[in-house]
Amino acid sequence: MGIVILGAGQAGLQIALSLRQKGYAGTLTLVGDEPHLPYQRPPLSKAYLKGLADAASLAFRPAEALASQGIDLRLGKPVLRIDRVGKRVEFEDANLPYDKLAITLGTRPRKLVLPGAELSGVMSLRGITDGEALMLALSAANDVVIIGGGFIGLEVAATAAAAGKSVSVLEAAPRVMARAVAPDISSWFERMHRGMGSRIVTSAFIASIDGDDRVRSVTLGDGEVIRADVVLVGIGAVPNTEIATDAGLDCPNGVVVDALGQTSDPYIFAAGDCTLHPNRYAGGAFRLESVQNAIDQAKTVAGAMMGEVAPYDAVPWFWSDQGNTKLQTTGLPIGTDAHVTRGDPETGKFTVFHLKSGQVIAADSVNSPADHMCARRMVANGLAVAAETLADPATDLKSLAMQRIA
Repeated sequence: MGIVILGAGQAGLQIALSLRQKGYAGTLTLVGDEPHLPYQRPPLSKAYLKGLADAASLAFRPAEALASQGIDLRLGKPVLRIDRVGKRVEFEDANLPYDKLAITLGTRPRKLVLPGAELSGVMSLRGITDGEALMLALSAANDVVIIGGGFIGLEVAATAAAAGKSVSVLEAAPRVMARAVAPDISSWFERMHRGMGSRIVTSAFIASIDGDDRVRSVTLGDGEVIRADVVLVGIGAVPNTEIATDAGLDCPNGVVVDALGQTSDPYIFAAGDCTLHPNRYAGGAFRLESVQNAIDQAKTVAGAMMGEVAPYDAVPWFWSDQGNTKLQTTGLPIGTDAHVTRGDPETGKFTVFHLKSGQVIAADSVNSPADHMCARRMVANGLAVAAETLADPATDLKSLAMQRIA
């Protein structure tokens, strides 16, 4: 029967490739609900939206390359249910038996519950189809409203502003990217986006989205009306757990897995954005949405399916390209009690370290890739560093990062 992987995104494909690399010679089936070959999602809000990449270039591998590795692709196949007793996956037109199963179904955009949210021109961005629709809509738009000042919202804002659009970013929190980066990083990016011509409204309350046949404006709680030809909703994501929940697996906010990616069913594993997994950087169970997590957790799952015992313990990292600026983060800023800035923000190249009881637990680097790589090692090693040492430009971060805690 072999191994079946539900979800043909980053994590699903990585499991398949890693299984072959580890010598798995059995039947291997990769199932995706979209008709496209497995593809990269991050460029959808970056290079793809700028017209610097097309849909074909987003594919990880050509179909022939996957076939040559004995990976059976089943695309455009939404899953109906998992029959754990019969060890099979049920589709509308067929059943697929398995010896072991991997769930890598990812997430979907969180829906906006608001009057007018269903109007034409109110969009979200998750897949290629969304990207194509958004690109077309932006080309014809003058006024663009983005609800949500997270990574995707700000990436799209930068692209739209560079294209000469009138852009308004509405963020409910007191600052943009509030859950992910230090306050000084948020402030710096707010200034950067305003400098590009975008309007940034924080602590925003949205009363309604208005229009007739399509969206025409957004009304704020104070009565202000903002013109809108396009509204992009980027207010987070929810894990696709319905199939797993219906199968009786534990899914409070993601598919619960152990450090090997195994669910409560010994024959079913899960990886990627949809999982709630033990994470020492979070201090407990955590659901992480990132390419890094998808790849590293998938490698762990592939090993576990082959009988290896190598618990997932990768340091989290992420990146965001906004205009000509690259933001790179590492660690998880949970419980931060101090921040240290290295470099001069006015130069556009600096890093903010997050400390907890003197230990480096996270770092946000702006146009500073070398700092980012050093910070990743510091976080992984649990390094405790004096604030003045981190801030001192004479400090050799690379040498410092090589140290380990006693």
